[in-house]
Amino acid sequence: MTGFAFEILARDGRARTGVIGTPRGDVRTPAFMPVGTAATVKAMLPESVRATGADVVLGNTYHLMLRPGAARVARLGGLHRFMNWDRPILTDSGGFQVMSLADLRKLTEAGVTFRSHVDGSPHMLSPETSMAIQRQVGSDIVMAFDECTPHPATRAQAEASMRLSMRWARRSRDAFGDRPGHALFGIQQGSVFEDLRAESAEALAGIGFDGYAIGGLAVGEGQAAMLRVLDFAPGQLPADKPRYLMGVGKPDDIVGAVLRGVDMFDCVLPTRSGRTGQALTRRGAVNIKNARHADDPRPLDEACGCPCCRGYSRAYLHHVFKAGEIIAAMLLTWHNLHYYQELMAGLRSAIGGGRLAAFVDGFEAVRAEGDLSSL
Repeated sequence: MTGFAFEILARDGRARTGVIGTPRGDVRTPAFMPVGTAATVKAMLPESVRATGADVVLGNTYHLMLRPGAARVARLGGLHRFMNWDRPILTDSGGFQVMSLADLRKLTEAGVTFRSHVDGSPHMLSPETSMAIQRQVGSDIVMAFDECTPHPATRAQAEASMRLSMRWARRSRDAFGDRPGHALFGIQQGSVFEDLRAESAEALAGIGFDGYAIGGLAVGEGQAAMLRVLDFAPGQLPADKPRYLMGVGKPDDIVGAVLRGVDMFDCVLPTRSGRTGQALTRRGAVNIKNARHADDPRPLDEACGCPCCRGYSRAYLHHVFKAGEIIAAMLLTWHNLHYYQELMAGLRSAIGGGRLAAFVDGFEAVRAEGDLSSL
């Protein structure tokens, strides 16, 4: 296709399944986007990422502007060619990363000045520069520049932060311009306050975006508070556009958010866990570092069809992790991403078949069996 479009194929309660169409290929929703912050999904080849079932990956404006630099990426043919990924790429605006710099940043109406965590060099990010960088690298889905409201925040702090983000959203829209085949997503803010979230959603809809993200969650508020916000936040956003919950999350977070009408997710958890010796399975997390795995000939999960589970034992994974071998991170990351994509495929199928409630019951029943202490 030549443009960007979103089609809802089926609904089950508030949950939706559909397709985001882009010139670089379709994204099936609900979708999980593996995080490729610095133009790589850590410990994975691009073809391996695709083999897990991923339709889209995420890159990051902040990290790419610092290293290797957006201009260099552009000179080398753009981010898709640079990282050898020919399917859609979404890039975060950098707002979350500069928020996390704390004492190294200064926020004004114009934007955020900060010092690089790499070499201490000074930089400035604004709605205009964020749009320019994302254009240079050639991302398919561009995120508006915002301030990610920290948690906890008072109502007054959340209100001021949200309204600044809405002014930046307008500037992002203006700077993005008319780019057929590329999409710009706005980001809802407002912390845990329903009326502030509603004001933000109304402002974003008035500006007009191709999709809408729910920002400012998964920043320390806890799952219960996050789900309370998701009870109302997705429904405040335009129903005919994709809804993206940024930085989430754990498998049960994703299932809970899908039930509440969210379509897109990203999180570093499956890749980071793979590098730190944790496998994420249907029943919970398995810590491959534990000594009990040293003589275990079984796979991580007998029901999993990923290359890790098809070909390698827990004993081997325990050995290579303890030995510091790179293959440990590769195999565990592949397994974790496969599990996430299998979960998304299950959710899509269940929504399409009108059996989401039964799917969720089964998901929760298996997890209630525990963290596989027998594994």
